Order: sequence, then structure tokens, then C-alpha cells
Amino acid sequence: MLSSNTEAGEGYSDILIRMRARSIGIVVEIKYTEKQDLEKGCQEALAQVEEKDYARPLIEDEMETIFRYGIACHKRNCMVRMAIHNRALAE
Repeated sequence: MLSSNTEAGEGYSDILIRMRARSIGIVVEIKYTEKQDLEKGCQEALAQVEEKDYARPLIEDEMETIFRYGIACHKRNCMVRMAIHNRALAE
């Protein structure tokens, strides 16, 4: 199931995906940067996912693995950074 701008945690994530059959969830946060610092934009996007607890609905749905993507764009350039949480490894 794919949803966009859906309430999640303390706000609205840009994209939230549930793959129930595989117990995988994905949270995507996208930032447009005014400057060319794409790395900083990615880190800010990932930090927002954590600070706003956007993965909470996926955790409540008992997803085993949650991929968090921070995407930063500036004009025609784009960068993606990812963080993974695996429930089995976290316990």
C-alpha cells in the first residue's frame, strides 16, 4: 500500500509504503535545498523522519524492516541517503 502526504507520527511524511506480505515498510522524506549541499539536505530529511516519528504507523503495523529514505534535490541534482531499522536486530 502506498500513501502520500499521510499523517504519520507528529506530522505528514511525503511517502509511506507498506509491503505487508514481506513485512517491510518504507518512509520517504524529500527536501528541496536552496544551496548545492545535497548531503546536508539528505541528513535533514532523515532527521525529520526520526524527530517527527514518521515510522510509527509502520512499527504499529509490526513491520519487521523499515527503510527510511532522505532525498535532497537542487535544480537537476538529487541525492538519496538511506537508514534501515530491523526489528529482529534491534531486540
